[in-house]
Amino acid sequence: MPPRRVPNIELAARLDTSDAWIRDRLGIAARHVAAGVSTVDLATEAGGRALEMAGYGALDAVVLATSTPDRLCPASAPEVAARLGYTGIAAFDVNAVCAGFVHALATGNALIRGHMADRVLVIGADVFTTLVDPDDRLTASIFGDGAGAVVLRAGSPDEAGALRSFDLGSDGTQVATVEVPGGGARDRLGLPVANRRPYLVMDGPAVFQRAVREMTGSSRRVLARAGWGAAAVDRFVPHQANIRIIRAVAEELGIAGDRVTANIEHVGNTVAASIPLALADAHDGGLLGAGQRVLVTSIGAGLAWGSAVFTWPELDGKARLR
Repeated sequence: MPPRRVPNIELAARLDTSDAWIRDRLGIAARHVAAGVSTVDLATEAGGRALEMAGYGALDAVVLATSTPDRLCPASAPEVAARLGYTGIAAFDVNAVCAGFVHALATGNALIRGHMADRVLVIGADVFTTLVDPDDRLTASIFGDGAGAVVLRAGSPDEAGALRSFDLGSDGTQVATVEVPGGGARDRLGLPVANRRPYLVMDGPAVFQRAVREMTGSSRRVLARAGWGAAAVDRFVPHQANIRIIRAVAEELGIAGDRVTANIEHVGNTVAASIPLALADAHDGGLLGAGQRVLVTSIGAGLAWGSAVFTWPELDGKARLR
């Protein structure tokens, strides 16, 4: 996480909002905001920690999930790989916004299953506060910045840490539901400067409805593919969109609150970093053990969604991931 922590009271002082409103509506008390650090900086730190914990020197690919690359061109993953000491390996970005980490995880899994790699570093990193209108009380309250990473390796399906099943989907007819209209080729080439819109725009009610529907449906499909029922899930780690979405999806799936990981109160919605940061918090809190069954699910702009099921790996119980 970037070091600068922004509590609700700091936002309330300049926006038409309050700490109580943000907590009640979103479930957020504070978020971390990048100040003087970039997506590449955060991704490199998270990736380095993951590699150190895994004890791996060799690496075949870096897949970086981000919607806030340091530059429009080139991708940020090659620079992250180079900073970590890896040149000559495959390194590329995946942009599925809040669903990015699951899509990147599926991509890393496919590289290994397709015998194109043995070890893949998968990172979710975003400094999404750079895309948020600082005067919009809703989006300025929701989003925070951060990065999280995992290391994948070739292995056997019966060992702890094995990835089991994925479900990915999208609906491009809903592109305007969550978007940053300005900055892309359409904006740069087709609109006068006065009409360019550099900040996130979001239809909150529509996002809530589709998030609950798609995350629930995707979770059910991926559980069916794995041959698991909801009762078999030891730890449910949804994208930390807002607390009402988290609770609604868990209720739809029939997963009790004591099996749901929610760290949004302390970090906000960190976009592609959301799920790996929540996994790290669950591990650090003693809520995850080797072989436990984990379900993750997410939805982001696009609309794009994705879910995955896997067992938790054998990790050093004394090591803190955050």
